[in-house]
Order: sequence, then C-alpha cells, then structure tokens
Amino acid sequence: LEGRAWTLLATLGLLCCCNFNKSRASRTSGTISGQVKQEEGASSLERVKRGWVWNQFFVVEEYTGTEPLYVGKIHTDSDVGEGNIKYTISGEGAGSIFLIDELTGDIHATERLDREEKAFYTLRAQARDRLTDEPLEPESEFVIKVQDINDSEPQFLEGPYIGSVAELSPIGTSVMKVTASDADDPTYGNSARVVYSVLDGEKFFTVDRHTGIIMTAVADLDRETQDRYELVVKATDMAGQMGGLSGSTTVTIVITDVNDNPPRFPQKMYQFSVSEGAAVGTPVGRVIATDADMGENTDMSYLIREGGELFKVTTDVETQEAVVAIKKQLDFESKRTHNVVVEAVNKHVDPRFVDLGSFRDQTIVRVSVSDVDEPPIFQPADGTTMEVQEDAKVGALVGVVTARDPDVKNKPIRFSIDRTTDQEMIFYIDPESGAITLGKIVDREIACWHNITVKAEESNPAQTLRKLDYNHTMASFSPVSIRILDVNDNPPELATPSEASICEDAKPGQLIHTISVVDRDEPQSGHRFYFTLAPEASSNRHFTLRDVKDNTAGIHTQRSGFNRHEQNVYFLPILVVDSGSPSLSSTGTLTIHVCGCDTDGAIQSCNATAYVMSAALSPGALIALLVCMLILIVLVLLILTLKRHRKGQRMTEDEEDMRDNVIKYNDEGGGEQDTQAYDMSALRNLYDFPESKSDSGPDIPDFSLFESYIRKKVEQADADLSVPPYDSFQTYAFEGSSSPALSLSSINTLSTTSEQDFSYLSDWGPRFRQLAGYYAPERPEKEGS
Repeated sequence: LEGRAWTLLATLGLLCCCNFNKSRASRTSGTISGQVKQEEGASSLERVKRGWVWNQFFVVEEYTGTEPLYVGKIHTDSDVGEGNIKYTISGEGAGSIFLIDELTGDIHATERLDREEKAFYTLRAQARDRLTDEPLEPESEFVIKVQDINDSEPQFLEGPYIGSVAELSPIGTSVMKVTASDADDPTYGNSARVVYSVLDGEKFFTVDRHTGIIMTAVADLDRETQDRYELVVKATDMAGQMGGLSGSTTVTIVITDVNDNPPRFPQKMYQFSVSEGAAVGTPVGRVIATDADMGENTDMSYLIREGGELFKVTTDVETQEAVVAIKKQLDFESKRTHNVVVEAVNKHVDPRFVDLGSFRDQTIVRVSVSDVDEPPIFQPADGTTMEVQEDAKVGALVGVVTARDPDVKNKPIRFSIDRTTDQEMIFYIDPESGAITLGKIVDREIACWHNITVKAEESNPAQTLRKLDYNHTMASFSPVSIRILDVNDNPPELATPSEASICEDAKPGQLIHTISVVDRDEPQSGHRFYFTLAPEASSNRHFTLRDVKDNTAGIHTQRSGFNRHEQNVYFLPILVVDSGSPSLSSTGTLTIHVCGCDTDGAIQSCNATAYVMSAALSPGALIALLVCMLILIVLVLLILTLKRHRKGQRMTEDEEDMRDNVIKYNDEGGGEQDTQAYDMSALRNLYDFPESKSDSGPDIPDFSLFESYIRKKVEQADADLSVPPYDSFQTYAFEGSSSPALSLSSINTLSTTSEQDFSYLSDWGPRFRQLAGYYAPERPEKEGS
C-alpha cells in the first residue's frame, strides 16, 4: 500500500508540474492577449494589465512523507529576479498548514491533509516591496484543493436493517433498499463508486448491484416453515475493482403471513352430554379449529351444516372457539342422541390462494341427552280457549283441559285452578278429568272474558299413606281463556239524552229529533231495532215517528203552531223492539220542549214559567223584596252585637278574684260522727243565715257581713243592662272587713324602729305555739321560778 501511495504521489507531482508549465504558457499567452486587446481598444476602453497568473493548486491528501509537500508557486511579472519582492499569503491555513517562500513564492504543505474533513482552502496572495513593504499589486485570491485518494470504506449508516416480505411472494419481489455511503470524492475517480452483493443468504435473496434493492430469489418462502432470515450485505467501492474498500451490514427480513392455511379441527368427532331439562341457550360444549396462520388470517366463523333444528353455534371472538348451544327444548323420550356437523370457515380468504384448496373444515359434535323428571305437558301447550253461554246454569260444562306426563313412567296428573286468577271462584275443575264447570252464574254484560290458569302436577301413589302424594315441584301451568257467549237478555233502551226541542213556529213534517238505541247485548249477527209509537200515544196528533231502517228513527211534526204558554212540554212514548230470539222490547219517553226561537230558528228560551214570572214582577215588588232582605240583615247584626257585649261583660267579671269562699273555724270536731260541733246547714245555704244566738251553746260565726255583700252584688247584676236575659251563675271572693288577728307580715316591721310585742301569740292556743316560740321574747328565769 505504501508503494502504491508513492506511485500516486509521483503521478500527482507530474500533473502539478504539467499544470504549472501549462500555467506559465497560459500566462504568457494571457499577457500577450491582454496587451493586444488594450491596443485594439485604446480609443474606447482602458484595460488594466493583471500581474497575477497561476493555475488552481492541488495537494494530495493523506501525505505521509517527512518533507513538506510542494503545492505550487506564485509569481508576478514585476519580479525580474533581483530579490526585491516579498511574497506573502493569508487565509485558511496560512502560516500553519501552508508556508510560502518569500523570495521564490513556492508554497508547501506542512501537515497531513484529509479531504473528508476539508476539501479545499481559500487563501489570498500579496506581492510587496521588500524594502518599503508596500504592496506592488492588489491582493488576489486562490484556492488549494485537497485531492482525494481512496482512503474511506463504504459505510451503512442506517444499518442494521429490518425489512419484511409476504410469504409466497413471486421471485423478484422487492423487499427493501440498503444504502452505503463513501466519504471519498464522488467526482474524482472511482473511490466513491459503490457496488452491492450478498455474502450470506444469497440462496433466498438477491441485491441489485448498483441500487442496493433486496429482492426475493425464490417463490416458496413459507412463514410457517421459517418466519425470518438474516442476510449480510456487502458494499465495495472502486466499482468493485481490485483494491477497493468494502463495508457490510446485517439485514433481517421478516416473512409476513398470508392466509394460505385452512382451519383444521384436531378431532373429527367430539362428544358432549346435556340434560333434557336444560333451558334454551344453555351451552352444550366448545370445540376449536386451529389455523397455522396468524393475526386476522386466523379469524374464523362456525356454522352448523347438520342438526341446526335443535342446536345453534356461535363464535367466541376472544378464544375463536365454537360454542354449541341448545336452540330448542330437547326431549329424551323423542331422541336420545344428536349428531351436529360443525364447520369452520376462514373469514378473510385471499383469492390468490384459492387454488391451494378449500379454506374450511368440518367435525361432528355428538350430543347425548340425559333423562330428567319433567313436569306435565298441556295439550295444546300454548293454552286453551273455551266458550260458554251466559245463561248456562251452575255446574254446566265449560270445557276440558288435558295434560300428560312426558316421562317414561307416565304418572297420573291432577288438575287445579290457580285461585289468584279466579278469586271469585266462578269456575271449578275436576282434579282427575280436567273438566271445567261453572261454579257461579256468569253475565256477559259484566265480564265477557275470563282468564284463568290451570295447574297440572304429577301424583305419586303412596301405599303407606293410602292417598296420593303430589309432587308440587313437577307442576306446569296453562292459561285458559273462557269467552262468555251472548244471550238476548237485555232489552233495548233509548239513548240518552232522550230530550228534544221544537220551535213554536215549526212546520208540519219537520224533523225535530233522531232517536237511537243502546243494547247491552251483542248478537253475532248484529243489532236490528224496530221503532213504533207506544199504544198510549196512538191518538197523538202532534208528532209522528218514521223508522229509518238503520237502527234509528226520526220524530217529525204533524202540525204547525205550537204555543209554549199553553203547553211547553210534550211526552212521547216510543216502543223499541230488538231482533233477538226471543225478541225484547222497552218503552222510552221522549221529552219535547216547546221553545221560543229567533228568525233564524235558533232557540232563545224554553222556560214558560220563568217568562211569566219575569213579566209579572213590578218595580214596587222588587223594592219590597230588597227591604225585607235588609231588615233580616239588620236583625242578624243586632243579635251578633248583643252576644259580643255579654261576652265582654262576662270576661270583665272573670277578671275578678275567682277564689272559692273558705270559711275557717278553730273548733276541732270529733270526726265524721260529730254532728253537733258545727251547723253544716250554714254552708249549704249562704242566703238563710240563722240569727245570732245567745252566748250559750256552740259558737256560730256571724255571716251577716257576707249576706249583705252578696245581696249587694245581686242588685248590681239585676241593674246591669248588658247581662243577657237568662239566669247566670256568678262567683265572688270576699274575706270580710277585718280580722281579730293582726298581720304577720314583716313589711310593717321595716316601717318602724321600735320592737313589736308578739307575746299575744302565746294566747292563740297550741296551734300557734311554735310560731310564738319564734317571735315571743323569752321570759326571765326569775319569772319562771
């Protein structure tokens, strides 16, 4: 390699010399050309002769010599070789990388250059007078280019690479593109010209030599066999020639899935068991088909090819399992084993691979039905409708319900009515036969339908109890609708309101009213009514009746000139007969009012009495009526005022002291048996006070003071005008004018500073002995002695 580098440097040096000689020749020719042009255009233009002439300099990169590398030479025409001119350079790398000989103008490179780091350097040259250091010519710019050598190998900057391609892709299918970068100069030689090749994996993939596009080399790539490949791709510069540098990278190619595999059941038959009592929708079992593909290519749906009458299949989207469930109720007694053919089908079939075969598979699911004790089954199962006429007698047969035990044992059945649906107990059912009879008379006009529920349950003969033991858990229910058939048992009646009005000036033959009929019966052939006037109205000369034949009739006037003041109401009896068997009839009365009408026939008034009264009332009568009403109002107000006044007076007296009159006396009687100690009659009659007796005998209090007080109050009450005129009970409280005992209050004590004498308390007897001990002064011991 070192020998080749020296050879290359020698070649470049030769080229530099050639360029330098060529530049000298060009400079001479250029100088000459400039002078000619100056002479030819002296009359019009002035051209300044340029003193600098040199070629673009080149320096080879990665120079490894020990001496500075010669780059080139600068020279000016004013330099005649006397040494009085000094050459200088400035700019990129001047004085460090590039040095110039001041006398000769030779430029040398003193450092090792790398084109990949910097491809060229821009410098400026200057010729100066050596003595004065004055510039002889303007400064000029030149470029030193670093000449490339193949010193950089290709590199895959984006590696390692990961790509993908679908399985079973045809040969030449593009997978991905790889790109290698070479830092060498692409404009100089083949140093940066890269070619690609596959080092490892060339059996399955190839790479385009110039573009780096990786393509499939085979058409039978199978993801299920191998889902990825590792390739080594090499990039070589110098266009792959001998001596070129190279780099490599790893490329991982993932094989993506396509739907090229059908679903497959691992088994051709699955067996499950289910009870015949299982409800509709109960899962029987799960089966699954496998698919070698992946992702959405494994999505599949299941369907039933055979046995879909009793079973259904659904797909579990999470597990991709087929869930076989009951579609209709199973019956062990009818069929004990069912074979269901389940088919699995891919949802996303690729049309490119349909020639590989059918993308579906089938399996057999065998379902065994186990026996359970089932409740009775009604026939028909959805309920029964019965009919009975409303005039049927109690005990009449309405209908019969039937039920059977579906089990092999075929146990006897017992029937009953759910009384929550027949609380009035209108119907009765025979427990053994299921015959339903009437328990009460029915009326279609009250209820035309009766809906009851019949219960059927199995019965188990129990020999030990000698009676039937009923299995209440094995019971079933069936609705029974009973329709009450109509019988013509209601006569027709005139529809309300049965009233009409006629104007006084009605014309003969005028329709004044259309009558209709209501009938509670509903015959199957429909209603048909016949109308006629009742026999008692046969002599009627005012109105006629016409049957319209549509279950209505019209009432027409027979004469003109009605006067409501003479007769304002007419009663017209009408006989209505229905078409039932037997036919029924009724007589209704149509009330016809004679009314006053305006010119347009609009009714104004139909009340003749009100009309006469309104005409007879005079203004004087109205005034008298108002005066009477006013007098009544005044009387009511007076009574209310009097009641309020008496109530106020009573409240005033109630404000007085309402305490009871208590008579006190100091005698202690001998108890209830002592009737001589005090005369109780004095308390029973306060108005009959006995006269004071002599000192002999019991000491009777003097009530004369109280008697005078009460008499005074009675006189005041009699003279009071506000007291109502009826007896009243009044209560007064009076204690008398004075008391022989002085006041015990301490209020008077505060009004004087002298000591009071309470010695008299000792004379009051044993009851006041303790009080006397509190207030009476102690006697001196001398007195006691």
